[in-house]
Order: sequence, then C-alpha cells, then structure tokens
Amino acid sequence: MDDGLIRSISVGLSQKGVRDHNERLLLSLLQRNGPMPGSDLSRLAGLSPPTVSGILRRLETEGLLMRGDPVRGKVGKPSTPMRLASNGVFSFGLKIGRRSADLVLIDFNGEPRQERQLTYASPVPADIFRFLDEGIQSITLDMSTAHASRICGLGIAAPFEMWNWHDASSRSSDTFAQWKDIDLKSTVQDLTGLPVLLMNDATAACQAEHTYGRGREFRDYAYFFIGAFIGGGVVLNNSVFEGRQGNAGALGSLRSIGPNGESMQLVDMASIHQLELRLREVDLDPQQLWTDPESWHALSRYVDPWLGQTAQELAKAALSTCSVIDFEAILIDGAFPASVREDLVNRVRRYVVNQDTRGLIQPVIEAGSIGRKARAIGAATRPVGAQFMLNGNPTALRN
Repeated sequence: MDDGLIRSISVGLSQKGVRDHNERLLLSLLQRNGPMPGSDLSRLAGLSPPTVSGILRRLETEGLLMRGDPVRGKVGKPSTPMRLASNGVFSFGLKIGRRSADLVLIDFNGEPRQERQLTYASPVPADIFRFLDEGIQSITLDMSTAHASRICGLGIAAPFEMWNWHDASSRSSDTFAQWKDIDLKSTVQDLTGLPVLLMNDATAACQAEHTYGRGREFRDYAYFFIGAFIGGGVVLNNSVFEGRQGNAGALGSLRSIGPNGESMQLVDMASIHQLELRLREVDLDPQQLWTDPESWHALSRYVDPWLGQTAQELAKAALSTCSVIDFEAILIDGAFPASVREDLVNRVRRYVVNQDTRGLIQPVIEAGSIGRKARAIGAATRPVGAQFMLNGNPTALRN
C-alpha cells in the first residue's frame, strides 16, 4: 500500500472526517424527512444523543439550522424539532433548453427566491452567457451582503450532446453546433466566479422531483420529463442514478415506431416539438406554448391529438422501462400547465391498462409536482448536495 493511499485513509478516519460525514448525514435526513427533534435524528442516524446534540448546536451556530416550535407530548419534556434554515444556503440553477433558458436562485429548502427566463428559437451561446451574467448580477444586487455570501455555487442543466438535438429540417443546426466546442463548465466558472457543476437536464428535473416533490414517496421509479424534447431519469433505492457518464435514464432514446412503420425514438414521437410542428403547419406561432401557459387551453384543437399520441407512447415506454427494472412507479412531468399534466397522466393510466403486460408487474402512474422549473431547480440542488449533503443513499435516509 503506497504512502498516498495511507494518507487518504488516515484523513478519512480522522475525527474531522467523521464529523463531516455525520454533519452531512443529519442535514440529509432533515432535507429528506423535514423537521425532526434530535431524538428522532439520533435513532435514524444511528448516532448517540450527545453526538447529535453537539452537531445540531454547531450547525445552528453556523446558521445552517434553526429551531422550530416545541412540541409537547403526553409525557416528558417538550421536544424541539430542528429544520434547515432557509437563509442558511443559496444556490443558482441554470437550465439551458432548446426553446428557453431559466435561471433560478433557491434557498436551503429548495424554494425559488428569484427567477429569470429567456425564450428563443434556438439557444445561441453568446445570448445564454449574457442572460446568465446579467441575471446573476441583478439577483445578487437584490440580496443582502450576508445572504449573498452564502451562495454556494451554480448548477447547470443542459441536454446531453445538445449539438446533436437540433431539428434537421430547420436552420438551427449551425446554432446547436456551436456548443460542441464550448467548455461549458470552465466558461461559466470564468464568467461568474462560482463553483460550477453540470448535469443532464432531464436528470436535473428528476433530482428536483426526488428532493422536493413526489419522488420522496417512492423508493424505485422511472421519471419522464416532457420538454421541447422528452427525457427522463432513474431512481433506485431512494437515490437518483446517473450512470458512469451521467446519462442514465436517457428514456427519450427508447425505440418507437413511426406512422409508416419506420424505426424512431420516443423523442421523435412524444415531445412538445411535435406539437410545435403541428402549429407551424397551420401558421400558428409555437412560441406561445413557452410564453403563455393559457395558450395550451386556447389551442386545445391541436393539443388534444398531441396528448393522445404522447400518452400512447408514454404507456408503451413505461412498460418497456419496467421490463428492465421492476419500478414501483412511473412519474410524469413536463413544461406545461398542471392541468395538462393531469390530463396526460390520466390518459397514460388508461392506455397502460390496455397494454400486453405479461411478465410485468404494472407500476403506478403518477404526476410529478415541480413542473416547468424542475430542470433549473434540480440544477441548483447539485451544488447544495455536493457541499452539504451525503453523496449516496444510506438506509438511514428512508422514513
């Protein structure tokens, strides 16, 4: 065993290393389960009450935790739940989409404090970087000096190999090709001076749902997010699984069959892009889908057929996914109004019932809860997790 490895093990076993792990464990438990008294944290974490008490005092002093109102039980002293301090940590999240960019600032509890949006026909790099720079400056100026000092970083959610996802029939290919030669992480770090972390956009949406939404209700599930193009995520044993290159859950690449029997992908059959094409055919501006949520109802003549096709494709894709992993649930969300999401989920449920499910245990089909902001919020969650939470999923994080 070489000296470098011995030194690494020594650091990992040092008191500081143990304390760092235990602090992250307690913060992760509070993020996952909500406010809890020290006694419950001690039981879930497998740590002694004095150890937990000392860590909680230290984290409260650092402004990361705050006390809730005492809760009086039938016997004994009232217990005081501890919770994450909303103003203890802030983080930026940037979603670079094919039709819009979103910048969000979240607090330690995942609540968006500030938002900015830029819509476009195609994501021009210079425009995105200008939007990011101006957005961060304006948001930071609105914050107190104390709060601004607690910004821990910036997460970026962008499509995997975005330069390959242009519409081949449009003039956008040159714009998308520009991204191939850009080192996104280094460019944004130089621009903002913040620690920057990257993740796939659909995986980011899945992370937001898992951390702050209905994903907390399930142990293993597949997640579909319908944006301009459809993507997905995978959760195993209460943890978002990203794969060796961060591209696990590339559900948009599932095989499908086109109207003429040709081999296609789910992304070609169940994306908002298909609805955009229908609107262009009748000389309607598809940009309204991104700028005016009410347009989804006003355009019901075109939205309804799109919902029918998308639901059929999602039903088949859901069962195909469950043939690989025995998921207990399929969660569906997207960049559309909540009422459209509910309609889509109900249709998928009906179609699943009529599918051939021999050899499969049908999953429950449920709606996600975060919506359009999911990718940006999920991106913002990444720096928080990297600096304050456990990387992984200890059994203790389960309820």
